[in-house]
Amino acid sequence: MPFSVVRFNLVDPRATPESLSARYRAAVEMAAYADGHGVDTVQTEEHHGVENNWLPSPFAFAGAVFGATMGGAAHSVPSGGGGRETGGRIAVTVSAIIGPLHDPLRLAEDIAVLDLLSGGRLVTVAGIGYRPEEYEERGVDWGRRGKLQDLLLETLLTAWTGEPFTYQGRTVRVTPRPFTQPHPMLLVGGSSRAAARRAARLGLPFFPSAHLPELETYYRERCAEYGTEGWTMMPAEETPLLHLSEDPDRTWAEYGEHFLHEARTYASWQSKDIRSAVRSTATTVAELRAEGVYRVVTPRECAALGLESLVLHPLCGGMPVEEGWRSLRLFCEEVLPRLGA
Repeated sequence: MPFSVVRFNLVDPRATPESLSARYRAAVEMAAYADGHGVDTVQTEEHHGVENNWLPSPFAFAGAVFGATMGGAAHSVPSGGGGRETGGRIAVTVSAIIGPLHDPLRLAEDIAVLDLLSGGRLVTVAGIGYRPEEYEERGVDWGRRGKLQDLLLETLLTAWTGEPFTYQGRTVRVTPRPFTQPHPMLLVGGSSRAAARRAARLGLPFFPSAHLPELETYYRERCAEYGTEGWTMMPAEETPLLHLSEDPDRTWAEYGEHFLHEARTYASWQSKDIRSAVRSTATTVAELRAEGVYRVVTPRECAALGLESLVLHPLCGGMPVEEGWRSLRLFCEEVLPRLGA
């Protein structure tokens, strides 16, 4: 049974405040529906100051998802989605936060509260980002990002003990303690040896940004050197972003520009040194379709992909909400049952 993911970054390049509000609320409703149909995790992420309205506050979104997926309540679904009792089991994976942009003490509190609220369903991947303009906008020194990341991770792990400790020369204490012990799920993300060393030194699991087996080997070697234990959440060699349709040709013709918008946005941010599981070089919809990073598939084709993870991206690139619902319903009602969810 593959791991199932529904991804939301809430991008909409033509949004108004009213339409973006509707998109946010639809995403929370979709998460509740996905929870009721056995999807494993909602994945979201963080970027700042992006013209196309990329989600900047993933923990606020995670809180809304947890509130909608407490279990024991039937959620109505618009556009004919069909309600189902939710189980309160779906995780929210924030992949990734830009660690050095966060205040360590406040982040420790926010994650602890979400961990308590959700009963341990929050997964946080901490990376350092790859857009210097986000650092400049926040007044954070790009050149110090490694040291700031070290400070953040070390502070989180200490803060979650609930005991007083010394932070920047003063005694502080973070309460309440989280639900998950010894601490909420925290992974170190990245595609560099520095990120792998950081994870190994702190005894934290490592989340490479692409399928990088040589980096996983390096991480394990560093764990042995530091005397720590850890594991790797490695993206599969093939991790396409999926959209479900009964007629892929029609969907590409009508909505291909939405997929291309996101692909081109990502490409504009990534230097040659950045390694990503969703890297695209396409400049047209036809090139994007041929490339295979974004795929529109029928339910039968999706069930036959044989992938380790199925990542559905129903609202990709400003996709109309009603089309997002069509994709999600096909995934939950026709693909997951075929796979034994």
